[in-house]
Amino acid sequence: MAELPGFELRDLDDAPRAFPAAKPSLICFVKEDCETCNLAAPVLEAFAKTYGEAANIWMISQTRDGSLVLKDRHGLTLPILDDSDLKISFAYGFDIVPALYWCPDGRTPDTQCEGFVKTEWQGVDRDMASTLNCTATAIDWDTLPDWRPGCGSKHLDPEILDRLMADAEDSPIRARKIEIASADDVAEFMFDQGFSDGLPLVPPTPERVMRMLSGTSRSPKEVIAQMPPNMGEASIEKIAINAVMAGCKPEYLPVVIAAIEAICTDAFNVHGVMATTMGASPVIVVNGPIRERLGMNSGLMALGTGNRANATIGRAVRLAVRNIGGAKPGGTDRSTLGSPMKFTMCFAEREGRSPWAPLHVERGFKATDSVVTVFAMTSGPVHIVDQESRAPDEIAGTLGLGLESMFLPKYHMMPVDALLVVCPEHIDTLMRDGEYDKDRLRDRIQDVTRRPLRDMVADEVSGAGMTRAAAAKLDDAQLDNLVPKFAKREHIHIVVAGSDAGKFSSAYHGWVTGPMGSQSVSRKIEET
Repeated sequence: MAELPGFELRDLDDAPRAFPAAKPSLICFVKEDCETCNLAAPVLEAFAKTYGEAANIWMISQTRDGSLVLKDRHGLTLPILDDSDLKISFAYGFDIVPALYWCPDGRTPDTQCEGFVKTEWQGVDRDMASTLNCTATAIDWDTLPDWRPGCGSKHLDPEILDRLMADAEDSPIRARKIEIASADDVAEFMFDQGFSDGLPLVPPTPERVMRMLSGTSRSPKEVIAQMPPNMGEASIEKIAINAVMAGCKPEYLPVVIAAIEAICTDAFNVHGVMATTMGASPVIVVNGPIRERLGMNSGLMALGTGNRANATIGRAVRLAVRNIGGAKPGGTDRSTLGSPMKFTMCFAEREGRSPWAPLHVERGFKATDSVVTVFAMTSGPVHIVDQESRAPDEIAGTLGLGLESMFLPKYHMMPVDALLVVCPEHIDTLMRDGEYDKDRLRDRIQDVTRRPLRDMVADEVSGAGMTRAAAAKLDDAQLDNLVPKFAKREHIHIVVAGSDAGKFSSAYHGWVTGPMGSQSVSRKIEET
């Protein structure tokens, strides 16, 4: 067997006891509320009285108060060492107390056992007697049970284990730890340091970060991107820290990671998205089986409040952009007005209520894949209301007219994405006479939004649109040419979400699409 980890602990008289030792040693970890530990305590006392001159016989208690309880309860005289910070218990890595180690050479265990198995403890007694050339203890073994299972070690309590793992020398946590004065309010401190988006944050303690990192098998040191604008290293650890602050659960972390991988691509151009005065922000759509496992909302209030996964995943991405990438209001985030989407915007598609292939399948993934798709949107969700239409083309026409308001009705042939979220009742109307696929809906939107080019010319009503000078160079036939809202129907992205009651669809209005702007990006979610 390998040598045991060394330690120096204090006994009840505050005397130091060091291991490895120069003479044979028997050490046993216990806790006072364990029935089996209380069963073992008199046995350990008997060992100490028999072999205490020739060997170290030490009981190691997992609580300071427990040391005194065990001493008084059993009249113990053997040294009881204090491991109340549980660092030695953690280093030894046992699961059950009592945990017994017999080291004839004072450093390497010849026998180690957990719980109480009478034959094992009798074997230790015989080995000590033989090694130390002593008479075995006068324990009446017949009065002791053959077996008792023991109790879970205190260091394995989830809250304690997270702390111990974070404090360990080989801890994956590498971020600088900020010490806060005892009189400081942690929440106010994080506001003052500029970590917050304006709402309170969950303090990212080492314990919480370790717990968050358990949500992925990827190395905390892995850097998945250089995040603009400051080109900060977006490591798994730093992403986990921001996920903690946002209020995520560990199981949400793979979604956050995938979303950050997506927004940090050249195609998405997160620097431009966050810097534009138009106020663009990522909108995150989640598809695939992970939606159900995380309990994400795709139904009632899907685009609003009340669902932890939706709200915190979107917020974690924005906090990472702020705290890792450095995109802060007044700095590189130059939005004229901003929008609530700057806090969070993430939802799941309601695939089971959709007659169409879900978004991720439409984009080339398998239905069984879990996928995140990010869009750069400047406003939304903007309601499109139609409670009267009963025919498929009518409701499709309404959706088109609703999208025509994007930016301004006078702006047509726009190279801009739109994300259309169709509600279930509108879906039912679209499907009333049979199949009404997405491309037919896109074509209908383009058809109903076709307007003469002359309607795009600046006039006394609005100076926006085509300049009068440019219009003067065109003839009447050119000005009468009908142009649709979008430069290509592919700019119209369609998903299904919402509750079964209510004829209210919604749309998100995009930023500039293409190499000079932002393109939507999908990433498969790597689950543990």
